[in-house]
This record gives sequence, C-alpha cells and structure tokens, in this order.
Amino acid sequence: MKITALRVNDFVRRPGPEIAGVLLFGPDQGLVHERAGILAGTVVEDPGDPFRVVELTGAAIKSDPPLLADEAAQLSMTGGRRVIRVVDATDGIAKALEDFLENPRGENLVIIEAGNLGPRSSLRKLFEKAGNGASIGCYEDDQRGLMGVINETLGRHGLRATPDALSFLAQNLGSDRLVTRNELEKLALYAGGKTSAKGNGGSGAQGAVTLEDAMACIGDSAAMSLDSIAYAAASGDPRALDRAFERALLEGTSPIGILRAVGQHLQRLHLALAMVEGGMAADKAIDALKPPIIFKFKDAFQAQVRRWRGQRLAGAMALVTETEIDCKSTGFPAVAGCHRALIRIAQMATPGERAV
Repeated sequence: MKITALRVNDFVRRPGPEIAGVLLFGPDQGLVHERAGILAGTVVEDPGDPFRVVELTGAAIKSDPPLLADEAAQLSMTGGRRVIRVVDATDGIAKALEDFLENPRGENLVIIEAGNLGPRSSLRKLFEKAGNGASIGCYEDDQRGLMGVINETLGRHGLRATPDALSFLAQNLGSDRLVTRNELEKLALYAGGKTSAKGNGGSGAQGAVTLEDAMACIGDSAAMSLDSIAYAAASGDPRALDRAFERALLEGTSPIGILRAVGQHLQRLHLALAMVEGGMAADKAIDALKPPIIFKFKDAFQAQVRRWRGQRLAGAMALVTETEIDCKSTGFPAVAGCHRALIRIAQMATPGERAV
C-alpha cells in the first residue's frame, strides 16, 4: 500500500501487525533513516540490540536472494519480534522481496531503505500493491512540516524560536532531515547554554531562541551568502553583489545553486508585488508571505517591492531560468554566465533602467 503524506507520521509509529515490510525511499536520505529508526522502535526498545536487529545490504541480498527470507524467519534468542533493516536497496532485489511478501515466515518486520526511486521502479510498484507491505516516499520538508520539526526539536530542550528566528531557520534548513536535526541540536546546545548562564534554566519557562542565536549557529553557512546575493541583485547593488558572489564561490556553492536561490527570492517578490497591484498595502503583502521575511531584511524587501514592476520582474525570472539551463549544458562557462545574469538583474532593478 502507498502511505500518503497525511498518514505517514501515524503509520511509522503504529504500522499494524499485518505489515511485514516497509519501503522507505526518496531524495531526503536523512528522513529515510529517521523514519526507519522510528519504525524499528515500534518493535524493539534498543535499536542496537544485536539479537533483535540485523542490518543487510541490498548487494548482499542480490548476491544471495534467500538471505532475506532466512533472516526474516529466524526467532530472537531473547524473545520478541526482530527487525531486519535492508540498506542501499535497489530494484535488483525486487524479486527477493516479492518472494518474502508472498510468504513472510514469522512476525518480524523488514525495513527497506532506498534512494530516490521513480514511479516505474519495481520496488515501489511491489510495495504499493502489496497488502502486507507499505511504500513511503521521503522528500524535503515543506514549510509547514519544517516548522513543526523546528518547534518539536527545540521544544525537547525547553526552547522556542522567536518569529524572526523561526523564519530564518525555515529558509535555511530543510533539504535533508538529518542535517536539519543536527543543526537544530547544535542551536539548542548553544541557546540552552546561554539560558543557563543567565540563570533561567530552572524556571520551567521555555527559553527563547533569537534571530541572533540562529544566525550565530547557522549564519556562517552558504545560505547566508545566497541571501546576500539575492538581496544585492534585487536591490540593484552590483558592488555588494560581486562581494557576495565571490564569497559564495569560495564556500563551494555552485552557480546553479546561486541561480535557484535568486529565483526563489524573485518568486517571493513577484507574489508580494501581485498582492500590492491587487490593492493590498505593501507592508500587509510582505507580512502575508510564508515563511515571513526576516525582520532585518524587511526594509530591503519593501524597497524592492517599490522598485520592481511586473514586466521587468518576469524578465528577470525568465533570465534566471534560461541561465540555469545554459549552466547545465556541456562547455558553458557556468560561473561567468551566472555572474553575467546576476549583473543584468541588478541593472533591471535600477530605477529608470529598461528591462534587458
């Protein structure tokens, strides 16, 4: 069966006794691993228990197909159900898994962890159709889901993010669940230490994680350089743009990553401008954006809403898309092409400048 996004959280915590195997797949491997751990926790108390948890690789099963069925049929020496985790799974083991699902000897749970599988994947089709199997896609968190992860992780440490900090975190995390968790744990350690130093640790109230806290822990990442590039380009500031662009390249950011960040910024600007042109006040339109604009950037963003007009903005967005396509072409000078496109966008942002 295919588990929808709305059912995933409940399912991984209560998969049901009829489920013999669960396939976890997708581009967010951190989320794949996290959900596999939650599923394993429904069967065993200690995921490191060697008597009740065994890990196999897809390559091992491919070279010895009966291995999976043999492990799944074994009883635990200490009693209770066992967990068989299969990592690095591919379509090459679909037949072995099909045989297992048709004849799942024992009550053990098999958890399969795979990479990004397309709709035609034999593994996906197998588990989506199986009555005793489940297929779960693991993709990047959307804004609502990401904010839930942020609040839940910080909340476990007795902390809460201020609106500005939450907005910053939502814009700079989320591409991989494991990375997101690690960054939030680091932030919680930092902010919790500050709270304890001030003598507020035992009050029972949640400590506040401020924008300054979030930027101190995560602000040195390439995401900050990308913000600087986007705001410099959309504000028509070529000098600031050159500095931010050079810094991003030194940090290892690819031209395509830079273009996508600028494109996302222009899309948010386009949405705000559409609301303003529809009769909404600029400040109200900016406040309506989700996630909200970080306070320190609000003045700059509001100035950009006043600066841009729909036709020029559409041209800038089209330029970003065209340049990204060019950057993917063999032999195209990606760095130079990306920089040239950003300079053109900065020129478009200059009042009185005609769209290129």
